[in-house]
Amino acid sequence: MHFSRFKFLFALLAMFACTVVDARTAATRPAASPTGKFCNPASGGKNNSLPANMCFQFNVAYGSDPLQKFDVYMPATLPKNAPVIVMVHGGGWYQGDKTDTPVVTNKVKKWVPAGTIFISINYRLVPKVNPVQEATDVAMALGYAQRNAAQWGGDPNKFILMGFSAGAHLVTLVASSPSVVQSVPTNVRPLPWLGTISLDSAAYDVTEIMTNPYHDPTYDKAFGTDPKLWAAASPMTQLKGRIAPYMAVCSSREPDEYCTRAQDFVDKALGYGSSALVLPENLEHNDINATLGLPSDYTNQVNAFMAGITSGTIR
Repeated sequence: MHFSRFKFLFALLAMFACTVVDARTAATRPAASPTGKFCNPASGGKNNSLPANMCFQFNVAYGSDPLQKFDVYMPATLPKNAPVIVMVHGGGWYQGDKTDTPVVTNKVKKWVPAGTIFISINYRLVPKVNPVQEATDVAMALGYAQRNAAQWGGDPNKFILMGFSAGAHLVTLVASSPSVVQSVPTNVRPLPWLGTISLDSAAYDVTEIMTNPYHDPTYDKAFGTDPKLWAAASPMTQLKGRIAPYMAVCSSREPDEYCTRAQDFVDKALGYGSSALVLPENLEHNDINATLGLPSDYTNQVNAFMAGITSGTIR
């Protein structure tokens, strides 16, 4: 019993070690993240820190808070009715940024030239808000982007929600909690989206985590002491019906709890008739995020899932 608890503690420590790495990636962000819409020539031009031969719209405001903004990456030739990936960064619920290199670079280089639009969002952070309010921001950004998709060449009915680490928890909560979606103002409330991809979340059952005396203190900072918040922020608790197709990527190098908890959530979703699967990958936690988009079987499987939900073969 004690050995299992120590394994659980180790898993949580491993998860939050990634936030240090995420913070270091700030040094690799563009020196000045521009605002507005522009395109980069094939050579990269003056913006050689950004992918070449693409168009961009940075710092699109979906709310009134300075962090309620997102960046749009588009093919150089404006597409028509293109699929859209909405990406949610990690960082332990209290840090991280939409421009972090592992969040954006390889995913953009893989999918944007192929005709997909990529949107990377920021959201309010702990301690200013709690994780349920962060999930509401994610839902609001999704709904706002859907309603404005045409100006970027996107199809509002072809959106895919993706998140890493804490961001993976947030997209899973949006997918599983009708109350989060319903809390968004009606003019920016999300339309149905095609599916959700969780990149290595360890926070599927928040109540279980918080009642374990060996949980990482970072969870206390995010979720506090109120059991009602734990339940509201717990995808396992909130999941009470069929959801859009769901893929849970998990690191098989991390302790068993990562993939075990992902499988528990997927099993519950399957029980409600959802299309859901777990994709274990022999990668470190941070590499689940940073290497997605590079040539690999991992990228191919995520790509196949997205192609399936876009074509309607996975429903």
